Amino acid sequence: MLKRLLAAAAASAVMATAASAETDVPFALDWKFEGPSAPYFAAIDNGHFADAGLAVEISAGQGSLDAIPKVATGAFPMGFADINSLIKFLDQNPGAPVTAVMMVYDKPPFAIIGRKSLGVSEPKDLEGRVLGAPPPDGAWAQFPAFATANDLDVDAITVEPVGFPTREPMLAEGNVAAVTGFSFSSFLNLVRLGVPEDDISTILMADNGLSLYGNAIIVNTDFAEANPEIVTGFLTAVAAGWKDAIAMPGAAIESLIERNPAADAALEERRLQLAIDANVATDFAMANGMGGIDADRMAKALEQLAETYEFQNAPDASLYFTDAYLPAADARMLK
Repeated sequence: MLKRLLAAAAASAVMATAASAETDVPFALDWKFEGPSAPYFAAIDNGHFADAGLAVEISAGQGSLDAIPKVATGAFPMGFADINSLIKFLDQNPGAPVTAVMMVYDKPPFAIIGRKSLGVSEPKDLEGRVLGAPPPDGAWAQFPAFATANDLDVDAITVEPVGFPTREPMLAEGNVAAVTGFSFSSFLNLVRLGVPEDDISTILMADNGLSLYGNAIIVNTDFAEANPEIVTGFLTAVAAGWKDAIAMPGAAIESLIERNPAADAALEERRLQLAIDANVATDFAMANGMGGIDADRMAKALEQLAETYEFQNAPDASLYFTDAYLPAADARMLK
C-alpha cells in the first residue's frame, strides 16, 4: 500500500512539473465561440498544444478590429483576424509590432447572399435589384472591387443600408433581393428564418474575381522574434486541430459545446462544415498545406484592396505576412 501511495505521489509530482513547464499563450479570436472556432478547442482537447509545450487560453472577440490592437499592444501574443483589416491597420500605424503568420481562410467568406426566387443567382443579377448592406460590413467594404471584377453597372443597383440584426430578416421577407455578408453566417441565418435552402444563392466573392485572402493567425512580432519556437509550435497545433475538425467535425463541435453550452450543436457543425468547404480546405490548401500564400495572388489582392482603400504608404506584402514561423508543409497538410 505504501509503495502504491509513493508511486502515486511521484507520478503526481511529475505531472505537476510537466504542467508548470508549459508556456501560457493567450489567443484572441475574432468572434464568438461558434463553429469555425471549434478546431482551436479541438487542438486543446486532443493534446496538440500540450505536445508543443503550450497551455492555450482562448478568448472570444468582437470582430477583427478588436483582435488586431490586442496583439499589436502585446495584450495577446497571438490572435485571429482578417488580413485585409490588418493591412489597413499597419498602413495607418506604421511599425506596429503585428503581422500575419498563417493563412487560415485561404478564401475569405465575403459574399453576396441572394434569393433565387427574387432573381439573384449570379453577380449580374444584382443590376436592377435592391441590395441590403450594413455600412460597417466587411463584405460590403469589398463590393466596389467585386463590382469592377464582374463589370457591374453600380448605378443600376439600389443599395439599402441595413443593420446587422435586420439584414437576413429583410431578405427573408423579400424587402431586398440580396445582402452582403459572410457566407457561412448569412446562409444559416436565412435557413433558421425558414428560407428554403434551394432558394438561397451564395455568391462567394473569392470565386467571382476577388483575389483577397481572409482570416489569418496574427502574432506580436516582438513576441515572435523572442520566441520563434513557441510560434511554430502554436501553428503546428492549429494545423493539427483543423485536420482533426475536417476529419471529424462532430467531435470538434463537442469541444466547442464544452465552452459554449448554449450553442446549437447541429447548427454550429453546419457552420463549421461550410467554413471548411468554402474557406479553409481549398484546392491550394489541400495541395500545399494550410497556412501559406501565393505571392502573385497577394500582389493582385493588394491592387484590389487599393480600389476601396487609399493607402497612405506604398503597399508592401512583407509587412503583412511572413512564412518564417510556419512548420514544414507535411505538418500543415489537411488530409
